[in-house]
Formats: sequence, structure tokens, C-alpha cells
Amino acid sequence: MLKYLIEKECKQFFRNPFLPKLILVMPLTVILIMPWAANQEIKDIRLAVVDNDRSSVSQRLIAKATASGYFRLIDVLPTYSAAMDGIESGETDMILEIPSGFEKKIISEGHSDAMISANAVNGTKGSLGTFYLTNILNDYSAESRESYGMYTYISLLPVETFDVVARYRFNPRLDYKVFMVPALMVMLLTMLTGFLPALNIVGEKETGTIEQLNVSPVGRMAFVAAKLIPYWMIGFFVLSLCMVLAVWVYGIFPAGNLLTIYIFATIYIAVVSGIGLVISNYSETMQQAMFVMYFFMMVLILMSGLFTPIASMPSWAQMIAAFNPLKYFVEVMRSIYLKGSSFTELTNPFLILCGFAAVFNFWAIRSYKKNS
Repeated sequence: MLKYLIEKECKQFFRNPFLPKLILVMPLTVILIMPWAANQEIKDIRLAVVDNDRSSVSQRLIAKATASGYFRLIDVLPTYSAAMDGIESGETDMILEIPSGFEKKIISEGHSDAMISANAVNGTKGSLGTFYLTNILNDYSAESRESYGMYTYISLLPVETFDVVARYRFNPRLDYKVFMVPALMVMLLTMLTGFLPALNIVGEKETGTIEQLNVSPVGRMAFVAAKLIPYWMIGFFVLSLCMVLAVWVYGIFPAGNLLTIYIFATIYIAVVSGIGLVISNYSETMQQAMFVMYFFMMVLILMSGLFTPIASMPSWAQMIAAFNPLKYFVEVMRSIYLKGSSFTELTNPFLILCGFAAVFNFWAIRSYKKNS
């Protein structure tokens, strides 16, 4: 009987002209577009410069800032008030003011002043832009010291007392796409293997075909298993397609074992499919199921650490995130892809996901109303 139900689910899935196309189009769209759009790297910051010195030293400083690739020079303005007009109108993001006598003070005294003003409406852009420009001034101080054969610094910055060499582990090129692509795979699995089982059952309720199963000798457990197994296969196909696209488009290959990814995916698909089945059992119409699923999916995705780190959330939000299964699979995928973590190092999230799977699938079985 279980085999018959699984065959029925597979035929019903492929009979729908939209769903097979969806599982192909969504991975292509999300993996090929989202890593470029959902990017927290701040570039093309609009910079206005107030150069009161107009010397060769100040010109080199401006050239160094614009050559970094982070800043786009909007204009070199005569006064600070003129530059502030650009900030207030939204045409400028940052102002670098170079005082008069900048070159003379560097040569004669070994130091000078500079002022950075940032538009902090977008706090992330303002803070990161200030950090980037501060580092550029720091580098310029070191270059000036070598050029003039003396210790030179710009007083905006801390005095250098030793050299620091940074080593970037796991993502040496600081490529944000390496960080985002594994998490986007989890988001795709969540949406496809969570939405589709829920809409499938509610669709059968609306058409009345589920009544035939309700009066059949099929047990609740067999019914839930028959709904889950096809979406396991769909989930594995989508995950495999995403990993192929990650290698082909971005050159991103997991540093860890592929088998570990599929073991965790097996449990995770059971979790989100169980959530979808629970929602479908309490929904009477397709519209109701879609609204409820959309609400929960939005909360799960936003509280998973996919776009913003959980450690930066307030303590009450971190407590809510602890009950989010998406959070654990995102951590697992990033650990396997970036750090090459083994299964033994990921035992804790595995046990937590198994607990979620047991709870939601037991709930799905108990909440399925069968008329025998």
C-alpha cells in the first residue's frame, strides 16, 4: 500500500505542468542571482573631497582612496558646507576634508590632520565606509613615512607601534559569495520541501480526492510517509543541482564530506516537510495554507542567521532562534563548505535536527484527521 501511495504522489507531482519547472527554475534563479544581490560587501561609496591644501600629497591621497575600488569620487569641493549639501540631498555618502597646510605639516612635523564625515542613515554603509577610508589613510601614512624617510602619521588614526599581518582562515579571499551560497541552498530546500507538501494536501482537500484515502485502510503513519518520501527525492535533486551550480558558476566546492551534507539534508527535509504537513492538516483552503506557510517561512529565514549573524541579535531574539531548525542547517552547511567540518564535529546540531524531525512528524501524524 505504501508503494502505491508513493507512486501516486510522484505521478500527481509530474502531472502538474508547473511544479517540475519550479524545481528547476528556483535553484537556477536563487543560486545565479541571489549571491550577487544579497551581498553585504559595501562598494561604490560616493565620496566628496574638500581639498583645502591642493598639494601633490593631497592629490595622491585622493587618488589612493578612489583607486581602492570602494569609493567613487563625486566631486572635489571648495568648502565643507558645499559637501554637506550633497550629504543632505543624498547624492554623497562620505566627506573627506583635507586641511590647508596638509603637505607642509607632514614634511615638517611628520603628522597632519584629516576629517571623515559619513552619512549614517544606512549605519552599515557609514561604519564600513569609515573603516575602509581609515585604513586607506593608515596605509598612506606608512607610504609617506617611507617616502620622506621619517615617521609620518595622520592624527585621525592610532599611532603604529607594531606591524599586524592578518591571516583569513577558511575564506582567504573574503568572498561573500562563499559565505552566502551554502546558506541559500538551505533556503531553497526549506521553501520547496516545506511549501509543496503543505499545498499538496490542501489541494487534495479542495478537490475532494483526499476523502478516498480517509476511508481506505491506509494508516496515518503510512499516509505521512507517502507524503514525505517524494519530497526527500525532490530535495536531494535540488540540493545536488545547487551544488553543481556552485562549482560551475562560483568554483565553490565543499571542503568537507559530501556524504555528511546528504545525511543532514535527509533529516532536515523531514523537519521542514513535517512542518508543512502540520500546517496543511490545520488548513482548509490553499489560500489559508499559503498565508500560514509564508508567515512561518519568513520568520524561519530571517531568524536563521542567513543574512544577519545571530550573535548580533538581542538575547531574546537569540532565544527564539534556538528553536529555529533552519539556523542549525545553515550553520552545518557553512561549516562543511568553509571549514571542512566532519560529522563528529557536528553531532550537536544533528541531534537537535533529529529532535525537530521527531516532534513535527509525530505532530503531523497525530493531527491528520482520518475517517476510518
